[in-house]
Amino acid sequence: MKFRVKILFSIISVLFAVETINAQRIKATASLDSTNILLGDQVKLFLEIDHPKNVNVEFPAVPDTILNLIEILDRSGIDTFELDNEDFQKQIQAYTITCFDSGSYRIPPYWFNIDLNGTVDSVPSNGVTLNVYTMVIDTTKGPTDIKMPYGAPLTLKEVTPYILGVILIGAIIFLILYSIKRKKNNKPIFARPTKPKEPAHIIALRELDRIKSEKIWQKDKTKQYYSEVSEVLRVYIEDRFEIPAMEQTSDETIESFRIQKMLVSEKSFNHLARNLSLADLVKFAKYKPLPDEDNLTLANTYFFVNETKKEKLNKPETPAENDKSKEDEIN
Repeated sequence: MKFRVKILFSIISVLFAVETINAQRIKATASLDSTNILLGDQVKLFLEIDHPKNVNVEFPAVPDTILNLIEILDRSGIDTFELDNEDFQKQIQAYTITCFDSGSYRIPPYWFNIDLNGTVDSVPSNGVTLNVYTMVIDTTKGPTDIKMPYGAPLTLKEVTPYILGVILIGAIIFLILYSIKRKKNNKPIFARPTKPKEPAHIIALRELDRIKSEKIWQKDKTKQYYSEVSEVLRVYIEDRFEIPAMEQTSDETIESFRIQKMLVSEKSFNHLARNLSLADLVKFAKYKPLPDEDNLTLANTYFFVNETKKEKLNKPETPAENDKSKEDEIN
């Protein structure tokens, strides 16, 4: 009698647990993202279950092959999502499957093990059908040629390495030829750029300022003074007008300007002729110029350089007052 009571009590407990679980709406579902595929195509199989949060669920152990024909290529982890009802949640696991035999295959239900407060049970999913098709072949056309692959247009990313390679090879060839040429001319392969030459009038004015500050004509060095002034004039003329004044005599230099009248104004020509002639008298004839002549020589040289420098070319002749102010400055 006691044994029968225990059996009855167990049956009642199981029925009560099942009713409790059913009341909490535990639902297992299987689905495919596409029920029709071609041979070798891949499709997703989803196993999901909705259940209360206080229920522990164990997903079914799906083998690597279903029905010995459908292969499982990959399986995801189990993702958990909360439902609108905060006491319920959804758990999903996805499987990537494929098949290489045509036909219609019924994937059987899978059973989820559930545990509710120590009461263990299982819930099945629904079954799903996977239809696998082959390519339709038109046998009426007979054998056909194999189609060649379509040519895709080249992209910048694809051709960039070749462009850079060509540029690099060209740079190497240029460097080799350049180095051979420089070596042939006994020049270094790499050299610093030469400093631009100063304008002729800058050099001349700097030298005249030096002579003016030294005042050597006041130290009984008249010959040296006139030699330095005439040399400044000759260097300036050679650089500015490309007349070989350093190799010419004073008369030859003066004659060069007389022939090319358009080079300087008449006033500048007169100053130049006077300075060169006076310098020759001092250097070769031992002429003793007056102090005013020393000062005027320097003033006339300043005037000649300022009036014939490239910045002043073709400008109107400077008034005589400028000449006088230069003389006053020297005095």
